[in-house]
Amino acid sequence: MLDALKTALSKHQNLDVITLTANGEPTLYPELDALVSAILKIENRPKLLILSNGSTIYDEAIQTTLSNIDIVKLSLDCVSPKCFKKLDRAHKGIEIEQIIEGMQQFRARYQGTLVIEILVVEGLNDTEEEFRALNAVLHNINPDRIDVSTIDRPPAYEVKGVSIERLVELSNLLEDLHVNIAYKKNYISQKRYFSEEEIYELLKRRPQSFEDIALCFDEQSLQNLNYLVEKNALHVKNIAGVNFYKVT
Repeated sequence: MLDALKTALSKHQNLDVITLTANGEPTLYPELDALVSAILKIENRPKLLILSNGSTIYDEAIQTTLSNIDIVKLSLDCVSPKCFKKLDRAHKGIEIEQIIEGMQQFRARYQGTLVIEILVVEGLNDTEEEFRALNAVLHNINPDRIDVSTIDRPPAYEVKGVSIERLVELSNLLEDLHVNIAYKKNYISQKRYFSEEEIYELLKRRPQSFEDIALCFDEQSLQNLNYLVEKNALHVKNIAGVNFYKVT
């Protein structure tokens, strides 16, 4: 595996990240710590990213291994026990409270970039109540970025995604957090006008990604945005490759 990775890196020298994933949960791989250590020794390597469902994050040994990785992306689709059992079909013995506590402990020791991923499913975690609860928990975890998406292809079980409009509505309940919304390809939104004051108040509530701005702001609004940046009322922050406008 390492030889194949080194060969690929020598051929493709402009890669942004190396992604650790699996046909299952990668943190269950018994040699993960050794694999991570070996990858980190590669000279001039891209950043290392792992995708995990978060189910093992309460384990101190897993936390220690993940602490060495540049970007850690964990799933947290809901925080109420009832929703967690339905949506994530967790194995018996794994409780959402245990996972949340593990994420908080990990954040306290982790110096890299922590990303939390929320997959929104119609009829399961697409309520304002669930997202307000998520908002409170996420502020305690304090991730660097939150990725919000919905189902865009047939899943393993018969469930449905939500509309992009609903995804945006729910994301707006995650206040003062860097939320990256996964828009569907070829999605066309209704652009509208925002005054300088409206832009400032919008970004006070929640930083907006470049994609948010491009999809929602009309031409005059973009000029107003640039003016606020020029006078240092707003600035740009990059989090794991995603740029956000936020209040200075």
